[in-house]
Amino acid sequence: MYAVVGCSECQALWIVEGRPDTSECPRCGTQRQYEKRRKFVSTDDEDHAREVRSSILANRQGHGDAFAELDSFAELDEQVDAAGPTDEEYLEGSGLDADAVAEAGERAESGSGSGGGSGASGSRNRQQVVRDALGELDDPTEDAVVAYADEHGVPADYTRRALAKLVRAGEATENRGVYRLV
Repeated sequence: MYAVVGCSECQALWIVEGRPDTSECPRCGTQRQYEKRRKFVSTDDEDHAREVRSSILANRQGHGDAFAELDSFAELDEQVDAAGPTDEEYLEGSGLDADAVAEAGERAESGSGSGGGSGASGSRNRQQVVRDALGELDDPTEDAVVAYADEHGVPADYTRRALAKLVRAGEATENRGVYRLV
């Protein structure tokens, strides 16, 4: 369910998905109970909600007639997809081999590199190797995790970045140099 709702403080309009207890205005930050917000339309179709919101905004600006001449969001999305070159055409136009780029992307996704290393062992990607180190090591300090990951073909700089990222994301903790998965 999608609803176009408005703010009584700044008159902003936005789309709310579902039926939350409260909603916060993206412009002024006013928080209200969802049921007290003015709802212009409720629909199961997100594109319909987008069109109603856009129509109201266009009418506020005095451009309702121009908006009425535009295609629907679904038709505009199709036109955008058809416009311009495909990814393959763009890459080849830039002098790159599209197949080689796709293969490199697949290698990066799987965590195996082409620089002479064996890559991540088995079907595990590099991030999974770092996670496994945190779960399997008795004392997973940064140095111990780096050593474990290196044994499994994961570069040290990647391991350090992955540890920091896991901590920032709240998926791991670091206390006195020891890391633990949450």
